[in-house]
Amino acid sequence: VQLVESGGGLVQPGGSLRLSCAVSGFTSSNYAMSWYRQAPGKERELVATINRAGGSTVYADSVKGRFTISRDSAKNTVYLQMNSLKPEDTAVYYCRFPARNSWGRGTQVTVSS
Repeated sequence: VQLVESGGGLVQPGGSLRLSCAVSGFTSSNYAMSWYRQAPGKERELVATINRAGGSTVYADSVKGRFTISRDSAKNTVYLQMNSLKPEDTAVYYCRFPARNSWGRGTQVTVSS
């Protein structure tokens, strides 16, 4: 099992980024997948989850209406589209495979003017 995040970077407040989680070792569309984040000095928190099959989604209150989790089964990739970014969204973002408690190494997102 391998999860590799990409797409992070520096963006101004109000901007957008799309994070990708490239999955290998299993078919991610058969399982729930999640994005977490950890800001400096804070605990890691759940941002969003996409469930298998029908692909229902769940979001943290802090990102509802701004972030969208999705998947591309053909590419075995999970995405996190982040819009209307705020400085408080600054964190390292991690992809997680909950069924095996597997984590990627993370990608840094910094929201600053």
